[in-house]
Amino acid sequence: MTAALEIKDLQAWYGESHVLHGIGLSVQPGEVVALLGRNGAGRTTTLRAIMGLTGKRSGSIRINGSEAIGLPTHRIAHLGVGYCPEERGIFASLSTEENLMLPPVLAASKGAAAGMSIDEIYAMFPNLLERRNSQGTRLSGGEQQMLAVARILRTGARLLLLDEISEGLAPVIVQALARMIVTLKEKGYTIVMVEQNFRFAAPLADRFYVIEHGQIVETIASADLNARMPVLTELLGV
Repeated sequence: MTAALEIKDLQAWYGESHVLHGIGLSVQPGEVVALLGRNGAGRTTTLRAIMGLTGKRSGSIRINGSEAIGLPTHRIAHLGVGYCPEERGIFASLSTEENLMLPPVLAASKGAAAGMSIDEIYAMFPNLLERRNSQGTRLSGGEQQMLAVARILRTGARLLLLDEISEGLAPVIVQALARMIVTLKEKGYTIVMVEQNFRFAAPLADRFYVIEHGQIVETIASADLNARMPVLTELLGV
């Protein structure tokens, strides 16, 4: 089976700063993978490098078998990749539904499928249905996060890169986001998520990559998580 995402010896820079030092990982279609590590370890930079949002990159990033290391960001998106940054990036002056109507559809692209309909989005996120006519500025942090993810699902992207989607949100919203990830996995989506909230990521991910100083220092399968907790505790302080 062709990997949904395969990275080999990924090096990335911000200007003169060499941030990633040989990242390598593989994610199969339908898997949920979590990138763990302390702040500044290179987790978010890994997602940004996949999308071509860093400075210089080298190595290999294959998305559904297609090499993406030399592609601009918009071409990478057309390989069926959706990126939800930590800052969310919704259009604050537009309503929830107007935000959902904006994203371009990638359905004709390799690696993409038909995007979710508005009705499917509202079925998955009842909060957004209730706030469909509310401006982005009037949404809670949790509702903004749901909207940011929902916009990606509208495009037809099947590989989702989610950066700290649970950060700073109320427990009830975090639980809703966890249910969303379970549902997307059941639908065959592939998810790579950066998470500081280990308790959120632990029951969701099939595999964990621990990043330190721009390198992967541990790879742990979900089945081995309990046995490897002492290692994770030492690396993360969880």
